[in-house]
Amino acid sequence: MDSHVMQNPAASQVVLKDSFNASPPASLQYTEREGLHLGLVGWVKNTYSGTVVGQVQGSADMVEEMKVWLSKEGSPSSRITKAVFTNQRSIDKLELSGFKTRF
Repeated sequence: MDSHVMQNPAASQVVLKDSFNASPPASLQYTEREGLHLGLVGWVKNTYSGTVVGQVQGSADMVEEMKVWLSKEGSPSSRITKAVFTNQRSIDKLELSGFKTRF
């Protein structure tokens, strides 16, 4: 079976836009770890303004869990001021692989 084909038909994607302030780059490691823990694929990166952007794909329920984590918990060193999620949509198969921190 193709590893990029979702077994759960309720697959979802969401784009993170200026999700939270994350001072040290190590903050992104927690986000990456949480995404992997939830079985998601995607990427995150710091912006020049000190916020985090990225993209997450996976089962709809796990994407929702990730949104809650990003909105309310985040990494120990992050200061969450707001969470903005855009372009949430259903997808038939994953368009990304792995979960990475981009620089």
